[in-house]
Amino acid sequence: MVKIVVDAMGGDNGSAIVVEAINNFLKDYSDVELTVVGKKEELESLEGKVRILDARDVVPMEAGALEVMRLKNSSMMVAIKTMKDEGLDAIVSCGSTGGFLSAATINLKMIPGVKRAALVAPFPTSIKGKYVTILDIGANNENSPEELVQFALMGKLYAQSIYGIEQPKTYLLSNGAEEGKGAPEVKEAYKLLKESNFEGFSGNIEARYALNGDADVVVADGFTGNIFLKSSEGIAKMMSGMIKKAFKRNLWSKLGYLHVRKGMKEMADTMDYKNTGGAMLLGINGNVVKAHGSSDARAFYHALRVAKLLAEKDVVNAIKKGIENA
Repeated sequence: MVKIVVDAMGGDNGSAIVVEAINNFLKDYSDVELTVVGKKEELESLEGKVRILDARDVVPMEAGALEVMRLKNSSMMVAIKTMKDEGLDAIVSCGSTGGFLSAATINLKMIPGVKRAALVAPFPTSIKGKYVTILDIGANNENSPEELVQFALMGKLYAQSIYGIEQPKTYLLSNGAEEGKGAPEVKEAYKLLKESNFEGFSGNIEARYALNGDADVVVADGFTGNIFLKSSEGIAKMMSGMIKKAFKRNLWSKLGYLHVRKGMKEMADTMDYKNTGGAMLLGINGNVVKAHGSSDARAFYHALRVAKLLAEKDVVNAIKKGIENA
């Protein structure tokens, strides 16, 4: 039985979407035990299905680590403390990213030997059904070459555990594929990975090729990775809007849409971030899932699904063993 604690407060759309997501999730998965933290009157429809913990304070979306730590009675802090005290398998929140990641790191602690935790997310590729693991996408502002090397290891272990890829092809995100390209820390990380004969290391990759399906893992510092994430989301949204506008231009374009709507829906589903569920914080003693702040019920449903999968695949222990043997 997988045990997950949920912070129901703090998202842009309130607790209602979390309640809807949980109700839908429990219809599909009976082998989970959920603890939901938030204002009990907003969680009434979940009574009898989950354990409810009343927490009155909501962490502001812009809150930082110190502010979150002071809000001991907030849904976020109560959820994190409950996970730690009871040894629960995973935690999910769509609240303040900085506050949630910092508070989770401070309370749950990092895996021994891990230099920095990394936020990781699966990105869709041009190959149907295949995802590329990209990290760090925003847990850090800057990273050392040694931390990038460790990100490569954690990303590799994640891809092996979640996707069953025996030898993930791992790249460094850079401004050119050549060995001498990139920022100083990228150049040094390239050197370290090459000299250590890191299995699966395939060199540098440019952002325009990162989603072509060749790479299994792409490594970046947190600042660069976050820009890549937001740029990708922005371009996908822009392209979706342009395509819709093109098909609505006149009667003939609308008729043309009827012939391609199946393919268009498939493309839209592939590019929709809501289907990936959120980002995972690797390197922490626990499965920590950060759902998008603007999650709707479908996105939060998938965040719960990701948390369950991480627990079942025992990703934390896979990383612990990998770090010990590195």
